[in-house]
Amino acid sequence: MSIALAHIDPNSVELSNEEIKRYSRHLIMPEVGLSGQKKLKAASVLLIGTGGLGSPLAMYLAAAGVGRIGLVDYDVVDNSNLQRQVVHGTSTVGKLKVESARDRILDINPDIQVDTYNELFTSATAFDIARPYDIIIDGTDNFPTRYLVNDVCVLLGKPNVYGSIFRFEGQASVFWAEHGPCYRCLFPEPPPPGLVPSCAEGGVFGVLPGTVGTIQATEAIKLITGIGEPLVGRLLLYDALAMTIDEVKLRKNPNCVVCSDHPTITELIDYEQFCGMPMNDHQEDVGSGEGWDMTVKELKERIDTSGGVKHFRLIDVREPHEWEITHLNGSELIPLGTLPAHMNELDSAEDIVLLCRTGIRSARALELLRGAGFRKLKNLKGGIMAWAREIDPKVPMY
Repeated sequence: MSIALAHIDPNSVELSNEEIKRYSRHLIMPEVGLSGQKKLKAASVLLIGTGGLGSPLAMYLAAAGVGRIGLVDYDVVDNSNLQRQVVHGTSTVGKLKVESARDRILDINPDIQVDTYNELFTSATAFDIARPYDIIIDGTDNFPTRYLVNDVCVLLGKPNVYGSIFRFEGQASVFWAEHGPCYRCLFPEPPPPGLVPSCAEGGVFGVLPGTVGTIQATEAIKLITGIGEPLVGRLLLYDALAMTIDEVKLRKNPNCVVCSDHPTITELIDYEQFCGMPMNDHQEDVGSGEGWDMTVKELKERIDTSGGVKHFRLIDVREPHEWEITHLNGSELIPLGTLPAHMNELDSAEDIVLLCRTGIRSARALELLRGAGFRKLKNLKGGIMAWAREIDPKVPMY
């Protein structure tokens, strides 16, 4: 199974002597050969995201000789990226990710074309960005963009090379509606907002995106060259801790809202509204809203005025290993998962301030306590990361 390259005829492509030497290890393999390498040079691939998954994708597709690579991202390189986003480096911290990735892959292979899109991939721009490319590869970490990428691929008839990672586990598949199921066939509805933590909240094993991203790159190269059996109709499940790879067979949903014979979605929708969450992970100052929030400056003023945490309780709902990294003086550790079992230790007559890393988990803790009848509650907006940025720079950020 291979894609029909939409824009360049591989037969019209020639390889220079320098390119023949560069790709010699491909050329001597009969499965790839000269014709396969010409297909790679004629192909175009769009990468949505230049982070953990996008890093190995960009580098290996460039090294393989994919002639045109598009990079979509809206972020800048941060120190916290370097543990897993290997296309970037210390020297590019603060630089636009699309520029950092472009420079790195052009260093790997200066003979390719790299297009950069320093913007969010949204319903307003997705068709225009995706249309010129043969394959779309999803390297994102949020549900609204995953559904958007899927629907764009279905409506444009393009394969969607999918990958996702969390902590020690990863998934990969090829969703191609013309030949098998799409992402919505597997996941008709997104999970409830807040149920699945982001990588920023739950963490990710540094080498995991390298494994899953390389699998995605492998699938793209197979589709372009027409070799092997692509992951169409199959979901690969990878567990780094157990070092196991399992496979789940997928079937097309005859009632799928976007890829069935009678779809109800025929144009792009508001994916943030559909998923109940934003299309990005820039949520450093998350709060509860509606008068339930306390800023870090307000907390600092309250601590200074009362001479410490004396007239209220400061409850940290992070995990013990996070507490070891850093915590605020006077705070008490009650992890979110154990909060129901510790409610009898809390007095609803007391003022309680809840905090976590960024405000996400403490907002859930606040809702949990509100449901149990507590009313004298505040959520520290932005969490301990906001405290580190705005109040005490000696507090480590993680």
